[in-house]
Amino acid sequence: MNSFAVGVDLGGTNLRIAAVDGQGKILEKITSGTEVARGRDRVIDEMCAAVQTLALKYRSSHELAGIGVGVPGIIDMARGMVRQSPNLPGWEDYPVREEIERRLATTVILENDANAAALGEKWLGAAADVDDMCMLTLGTGVGGGVVLGGHVWHGMTGMAGELGHINVDPQGPACGCGSRGCLEQFASATAVKRMALEAIADGKAPELARAMNRDPEFSSKVVHQMAMQGDRPAQEIFARVGSALGTALASLVNIFNLPMYVIGGGVSSAWDAFAPSLFNELQRCSFVYRATAHGNGAGGDSARPQSRSSATLVTRALLGSDAGLIGAARLPMISASEPAAPSFDHARVRR
Repeated sequence: MNSFAVGVDLGGTNLRIAAVDGQGKILEKITSGTEVARGRDRVIDEMCAAVQTLALKYRSSHELAGIGVGVPGIIDMARGMVRQSPNLPGWEDYPVREEIERRLATTVILENDANAAALGEKWLGAAADVDDMCMLTLGTGVGGGVVLGGHVWHGMTGMAGELGHINVDPQGPACGCGSRGCLEQFASATAVKRMALEAIADGKAPELARAMNRDPEFSSKVVHQMAMQGDRPAQEIFARVGSALGTALASLVNIFNLPMYVIGGGVSSAWDAFAPSLFNELQRCSFVYRATAHGNGAGGDSARPQSRSSATLVTRALLGSDAGLIGAARLPMISASEPAAPSFDHARVRR
């Protein structure tokens, strides 16, 4: 019998649950709004109901490998607890894993959402051909994940990979983490919008101002559209995005010397707008990159290795918004702690 797993991508805005088979095919997907204002118990109740629906539906034709849940924020892996999560207010020090397991009466694997996305790209996406990789996810904030030997590297307590808080400018904007000038303050969707509003307030971006007045939902996507249409202030914003990413990646390349670094998340759709400055900064700041660059498609790479096996590749993610779902589903499939399929007694599901 073919196996499948249920993956959950719990975000501050959207809740996405999918049944994924052993080859990575999404059998079915359920999407709804997270609506965190209604309280965490309500969100988890709805999540568990959707998980139960998919698990029961596909158990007749597939063997359930397990359930994986990706959650934004700093996760205490041993205790299954969200320690801090800006996108899930009120969830601090909340035993998420225990609450989900209590409702479903089965074991689940909890993971940081960016780590899950990195695992998804390692399994079926841009990094499928390498064992070691690093991923940056550019969304409302900036997340990150490191995969070594095909497994997520968690660090001492599960909090490794907070790449959005690499400092790229000590004099930069204050960050919610308590520092200043973090990558998240330059390369997230929130940062792009903030930089656009700053340029408008300074009177330096008249076209962006007009776009903002026309669109009450003015966002980073609008800024990207303006940049691709040739608006200079919008282009300068994405040049700052790329420069910050290049600075952060230079440190990551110098520290880890991994074969691949993947850029994903919603802001990665603006790749053409920020990639040139990313590669220019990376080439300037990382001697390891200069020695191992391999035709990344921007930045005028001149020093290239003799073989692809010794190359440093920086590329876009391939799985889009499904990376986190696929990675979350992959978790129970590779978990050494659950060699057999867990029991899923739907008669014991508790609310």
